[in-house]
Amino acid sequence: MSGRRAVLAGLAGAMALPRLAAQPVAMSVVCYMALATRQSDARSVVAFRDGMRELGQVEGRTYALVERYAEGDMARAEAMLREQLVQGVNVFLTPGAAAVRLILRVTKAVPVVSVGLHPRGGQTDLFASLARPGGMVTGVSNFGEELAAKRVQLLKEVVPKLASVGVLHNTTDPVYKRWGEETESEIRAQGLAAVRLGLTSTSIEAMQQTLRDARSRGVGAVVIVRDFLTSALYVPIAGACRDIGLATIAEERRYPEAGALMSYGTSDRDLFRSAAGYVDRILKGAKPADLPVEQPTRFELVVNLQTARLLRLTVPRTVLLRADEVIE
Repeated sequence: MSGRRAVLAGLAGAMALPRLAAQPVAMSVVCYMALATRQSDARSVVAFRDGMRELGQVEGRTYALVERYAEGDMARAEAMLREQLVQGVNVFLTPGAAAVRLILRVTKAVPVVSVGLHPRGGQTDLFASLARPGGMVTGVSNFGEELAAKRVQLLKEVVPKLASVGVLHNTTDPVYKRWGEETESEIRAQGLAAVRLGLTSTSIEAMQQTLRDARSRGVGAVVIVRDFLTSALYVPIAGACRDIGLATIAEERRYPEAGALMSYGTSDRDLFRSAAGYVDRILKGAKPADLPVEQPTRFELVVNLQTARLLRLTVPRTVLLRADEVIE
């Protein structure tokens, strides 16, 4: 009898251990796994919900959306991820590659839909090709650093005497570090000096000091690389650049809306509505391996004229005519 009790006890103990795969759930669960903050990603989540509703998915009835925000802390992100796997999840939705890599390190049993995928900058390890992803990851490209040259060109048009440009980016993640290097190369290719401005945390004080140091070294403008640290800090980054006197261009419109000078890139609203289509198909049985990564076709330029005036810059009419939105 003692042997039988030992076997039963062992089985009970094994059943109590958390599993690193999706648990059965009554309602389909979509987990938005973000490394930045709720504030930085709020608009994206709204767009996703809108996209799901248009596809006939009713939150609370046909699916549940769980939001997880790590606020720039990778250890916290992993803890939340493991907790969600125990609770149950059918599809992960992420706003970038770093969260995808974290998920794949912990489990390869759950489909992942990501916004911000592209075949450059070391991201090909996430999928085999745009047309045939071939694994557990699919989603939408945002052409992040593919547009770096265009952003530098816009800065040169608005700041005619520009000589030195800073690149503000996350240096803790190898992909975002590489994106910073790509932007730096584009700056130099257009005859300007490039200065790397690395972020290692969400510390506002450290970010402000980095920008002040750059200004004192003659940096006249900043290109902001999209990553989870710059996303978490987008409001204080925009305010600090404006206050210090740095002309700034980012990828997302939320930066000029927060006070930065310009943005040029894809629309997050468009990207996350497209992501809803992927999630919908996966919940209905499609495999991410068979869903090609979508490439955006529309890009938007947003200019904050109030900030331009504060920086004593005259935005050329040629730029204003190309702008999708001008913030007065």
